[in-house]
Amino acid sequence: MANAAPISMKECLLLPSLGINQQYISFTNLTMESEKYICVREMGAASGGTNNVVIIDMAQPMQPMRRPITADSALMNPNSKIIALKAAVPGQTADHLQVFNLDTKAKLGSHQMPEQVVFWKWISETKIGIVSATSVYHWNVDGSSAPAKVFDRASNLNGTQVIKYMVTPDEKWCVLIGIAPGSADRPQLVKGYMQLYSMAQSRSQALEAHAAAFASIKVGANTSPSTLISFAQKSMVNGQLVSKLHVIELGTPAAGQTPFTKKQAELFFPPEFADDFPVSMQISKKYGLVYVITKLGLLFVYDLETATAVYRSRISPDPIFLTSEADSVGGFYAINRRGQVLLATVNEQSMVPFISQSLNNLDLALAIAKRGNLPGAEALVGQNFERLFGLGQYKEAAVAAAESPMGALRTKETIEKLKGVQVPAGQTSPLLQYFGTLLTKGKLNPLESLELGRLVLSQNKKQLLENWMNEDKLECDEALGDLVKNTGDSDLALKIYLKAQATQKVVTAFAERGQFEELVKYSGQVGHKPDYMYIMQSLLMSNPQAAAKLAVTIAQQPGPPVDVNTITDLFLQRNMIREATSFLLEVLKPNLPEQAMLQTKVLEINLVTYPNVADAILANNMFTHYDRPRVAQLCEKAGLYMRALQHYSDLSDIKRVIINTHAIEPQALVEFCGTLSPEWALPA
Repeated sequence: MANAAPISMKECLLLPSLGINQQYISFTNLTMESEKYICVREMGAASGGTNNVVIIDMAQPMQPMRRPITADSALMNPNSKIIALKAAVPGQTADHLQVFNLDTKAKLGSHQMPEQVVFWKWISETKIGIVSATSVYHWNVDGSSAPAKVFDRASNLNGTQVIKYMVTPDEKWCVLIGIAPGSADRPQLVKGYMQLYSMAQSRSQALEAHAAAFASIKVGANTSPSTLISFAQKSMVNGQLVSKLHVIELGTPAAGQTPFTKKQAELFFPPEFADDFPVSMQISKKYGLVYVITKLGLLFVYDLETATAVYRSRISPDPIFLTSEADSVGGFYAINRRGQVLLATVNEQSMVPFISQSLNNLDLALAIAKRGNLPGAEALVGQNFERLFGLGQYKEAAVAAAESPMGALRTKETIEKLKGVQVPAGQTSPLLQYFGTLLTKGKLNPLESLELGRLVLSQNKKQLLENWMNEDKLECDEALGDLVKNTGDSDLALKIYLKAQATQKVVTAFAERGQFEELVKYSGQVGHKPDYMYIMQSLLMSNPQAAAKLAVTIAQQPGPPVDVNTITDLFLQRNMIREATSFLLEVLKPNLPEQAMLQTKVLEINLVTYPNVADAILANNMFTHYDRPRVAQLCEKAGLYMRALQHYSDLSDIKRVIINTHAIEPQALVEFCGTLSPEWALPA
């Protein structure tokens, strides 16, 4: 792996395969403002006699969109389907600028520049930088305002071809780059000129450079990032050819901030590339790497922070005329004259081993591994942690573990080791330092979340845990939910179970809280079939009333997941007659013929155990489908003689029961006798 190239190259697209004529694959006709779109202008006979603009969406490059548009230049917005078009005004030295939304076909902006535009570029999603022969303007296409003049071009750019214009995200710094033919004795070595402009100071600085890019990094323990510019130059100085990369900080650091120490490094061109020169520079935010690309296809890779050379290779046999950042992957796109669209990316598996072994630069390997969260530095990280720990530099060791690439040291062993450090009263423990570093940088893993939970709960600081949860700083799992639940906070526990997608725990929590509608709704949303039998059995031991409510919820579902008889038996097995009765009375309210057996059951169990409850049920005339002879017998045994008489239909049974006049209300007996048929009248 150490010998594998740290940069991977692949051909994403060959423009001629999309029908784009070779003559239009040039700096004049082709633009690529970001990794999203390529825009090509086709003209005249080579495009079938019409003028077209070809828009290539890099997400689906084999489906180019051709529009019949005549323009001298076309720029796709870096993020949206918005196109900016420039066309010369006939008979005048002026250019007409227009901006359109390709989806809605709405014109977003239009302006006629009184002078010719020699270069223009999107500098944000809503703003275009415009360069004329004498000045630089910014045009906000969101409004109806005209382009605003920003600064005048420096004299060192007179007579040059402008190839680049960039602005920092805060629009405090601008840089303009132009190239000009080489000297008479060396015409192939193109000269490069740069104008750096400070918006705050309204002042320019003229330098010799072919390519440049802005970057932002935090120096040391600074709270605010520093704005940097890196630029590459190749020129003759006192008869000597000098090729250098520079990295400097722009502006003055705020009070208390450590300034960035300017860096420079040699650009080593092989002898056969003596007249080659940089045409572009891209800086990877993801990895902190500077990519310098030359016209003849050389790639130089440097570490931004130290200006240390990392890698050099020829990436194209054909001249490269345009590049664009590929921010999403920390690389860049390059387009050569043959029409190849090449993508350069960091080979994540080999970058760190290459630096540590081929370059033998362990510090840089570790720094890039941490910065890009890359594999390959596990041994280095472990050695560094043990060294710091052995020296008693526990705070530094904790930070090193927390920032370890790929989370190599974010383990139970590290946490236990930091736990074991005894610190004087009033000092921050290494474990808290470890967690604090992680919380400022991102999210804790499940193990860390659990350990931090234990720590703050032991200090009665549960609110901190809730705050971190709301900020999405913790990776919730069942164990953390169980930990919180054991403190008695079922609300926070339920939140954790929900975030952890611990479905069974969520269902049980809803059941324990008696939130059965939420239980059913949640189960439906996540496609879960609850184990109602298990939940019922758990609740019967801890909360019989909640179990009774859940039983009703289950029975009322279409096609109940658990049979009503089975639920009833769960209650009866635990001698929970009242809960079983409450449940059955609720589900039997419809009084349906198919419920006859259950109607009989609820009467049976109460006639045996609570006759007065059975008497009340019968008095309410709730049921009409139960087994009347069976109920009559049980009423007689329970001493409910009047109820027995009302249910018996055989004369011998009636004669046997009716003699118990001591236990029957006289008026009720008289009324009952009035219901008997005359044939059954007793003999005198």
